[in-house]
Amino acid sequence: MLSGVIFDLDGVLANSHPIHLASWKRFLSSIGVAATDEDLEIIRDGRTKEELLRHFMGDLTHNELCTYAAEKDRVYCEHLRDLTPVRGVRHLLHELESAGITLAVASSGSFRRVHHTLELLGLRTYFHIVSTADEFKAGKATSAIFVATAERMQIPCEQALVFEDSGTAIRSAIAVGMKCIGIADDIRARALIDAGAEYVSSDFLHISLAHLQSFPFIKSKPEFNSQAQSCSV
Repeated sequence: MLSGVIFDLDGVLANSHPIHLASWKRFLSSIGVAATDEDLEIIRDGRTKEELLRHFMGDLTHNELCTYAAEKDRVYCEHLRDLTPVRGVRHLLHELESAGITLAVASSGSFRRVHHTLELLGLRTYFHIVSTADEFKAGKATSAIFVATAERMQIPCEQALVFEDSGTAIRSAIAVGMKCIGIADDIRARALIDAGAEYVSSDFLHISLAHLQSFPFIKSKPEFNSQAQSCSV
């Protein structure tokens, strides 16, 4: 039974990864830290901004974290004019909301950035619950953000479906009985399937409530589907 759907923000609701990659690269370069595109792939892994700063810069004091975080946010905001929603997501959100499905966001972004992004995209009103890194400092390395989000939605974890683009986040969600669908391009699809996603799509253009309810894993008792395959729905 599908009672609620939890969406990641970056790369799932918002086509924001190109903006994040560009702003992190520019920010790091401005403070003398060289990072290749391969180095920056870690940004997609569901980590908080503080975790990423420590990853690239080592141990930092609280004041240093605040200073660098503010500068990174300033650089990011300069790119926001290029922000767009992932294709098809608005239609799916409207359909799920109309059917009485509870909707939530669980993001490793800060409270301020997550809410600002949802407002910019015109998506904020769809979500009853928004969980952010301001409450869950470990990001999605643990299941805490998913468990708490389901509790706030007043649904069992087993009745929640998660849309994610991070292998780390998918593993954390399925560890508590949630089912996951990956949103990613063909290059990254295999990694999400290996993490436990039931399947992977590049966007939401062909995903509907009827489509979701047609899958056995939505109706059946939770179990890991080792036969999941990547598909372009």
